[in-house]
Amino acid sequence: MDSENIVCPVDKTLNLINKKWSIQIIRDMFFGKKRFKEFKEDKPKLSNKVLSSCLKELEENGLIRKEILNTTPVTTEYYLTEYGKSMNRIVYELAMFTLQNDNEHGYSDEVRNDLKNSFKEKLEIND
Repeated sequence: MDSENIVCPVDKTLNLINKKWSIQIIRDMFFGKKRFKEFKEDKPKLSNKVLSSCLKELEENGLIRKEILNTTPVTTEYYLTEYGKSMNRIVYELAMFTLQNDNEHGYSDEVRNDLKNSFKEKLEIND
């Protein structure tokens, strides 16, 4: 095997989600389909241009799919693909890292357990 042609798997994964808002968009879609407007409502600091670019890149990378509904006005919904859903463990581990290590924000044991159980249930995590 030619070691010069080997791509680091961490780099490859990070390249899939390298835009600033990508992981938050993926996280939000674990809980169901989203419309463009819903992303904007949840993230007011996210510009239309950046959101459009991020959604396009996630779609090109095969993590999400876009469905255009024949409504008036036209509605566009975004879904995670099976490939995108396979990132659930990454999202879960990011959340757990903070819950287990961030004492600055005062997560009580009850909050930690509730969030952990919510993630496990919603993201189908089996420990």
